[in-house]
Amino acid sequence: MSAENRALASEIICENVTSSREFSSASLIACYLPMHDEVDTRLIIERAWRANKRIFVPITRNNGEMFFRGIRPDTTLKRNQMMIWEPQSGDFISPRELQLVITPTVAFDKYRHRIGMGGGYYDRCFSFLQHRNHWIKPKLAGIAFKCQEIEEITPNTWDIRLYRMFSEAK
Repeated sequence: MSAENRALASEIICENVTSSREFSSASLIACYLPMHDEVDTRLIIERAWRANKRIFVPITRNNGEMFFRGIRPDTTLKRNQMMIWEPQSGDFISPRELQLVITPTVAFDKYRHRIGMGGGYYDRCFSFLQHRNHWIKPKLAGIAFKCQEIEEITPNTWDIRLYRMFSEAK
């Protein structure tokens, strides 16, 4: 995708997320900070702040752990060893307390299976959702460009299925 097409599609995706019932009903939201080729999530974050919602972003460790730390408009960010932006301060929150988690997605299918960057961070962090009987919280919402949709993903036993998938297609 060209930078222009990626920016336009990102705006549509963010609009789809922020107009959803999942976003409206959540006050504790996790959202990743984008890298250059991912859906730009800054509009989601800004709209959440304007609506007085709390935003948390992932912090990863070399041992495969992932935590979530709160950010505000004045939070200082620094790139980690994988060149991902992370906050230098802020409150931590348990993944179980989050209500909506916006997940980066490399590929997805119509069954709401996703492929991430391959580190398994989200699957490990939210493994407590593996044997749930129904969705309560958090709701994992993938976001990706329509061109990232593939026919079918064969999930691994440890993969956590998404509650919902957002792209620029309706």
